[in-house]
Amino acid sequence: MRGYYGIGVEGISKPMNVGNLFRSAHAFNADFVFAIAPAIDVVALHKSDTSQTSRHVPLYHYDTLDGFSLPHGCELVGVELMDDAVDLPSFTHPARAAYVLGPERGSLSPELVERCDHVVKIPTKFCVNVGVAGAILMYDRLLTRGRHDPRPATTGGPVETLTPHIHGHQVIRRDA
Repeated sequence: MRGYYGIGVEGISKPMNVGNLFRSAHAFNADFVFAIAPAIDVVALHKSDTSQTSRHVPLYHYDTLDGFSLPHGCELVGVELMDDAVDLPSFTHPARAAYVLGPERGSLSPELVERCDHVVKIPTKFCVNVGVAGAILMYDRLLTRGRHDPRPATTGGPVETLTPHIHGHQVIRRDA
């Protein structure tokens, strides 16, 4: 997969939620994690982040939104249940992205939403846990930007297999 991505939170207050999110980010090969104005110590998450993400993935901590910055060309994608947000299944992920989720009992700040290049929502009946939302988002990125066998039109596994090739991948068709 080309490009890079990071995922973070604004105003998070529950260590188990951010620990779960950061552990999932580590598992989904995120390039960095971040926290904007957290109400907790996001480094001391030993009970909830058993992979100790901050030892393996850069963790950026911003005391305020004013100090928050991203690499040049990195697009900020807010994740929020807003009427005008794009449904995640209809969203094309940027090659270089930073995803940000809001606090447990609130929303992304209007100032942060204003800074977002895109806002997406997971089409659910109501808000899901921050860690769950982040995992769904990262899995969607993996599915849509990764190199995976195509899904068949019918139930079951792929009908084509991507095999390594010296110049990328070639498609080998199997007879059905």
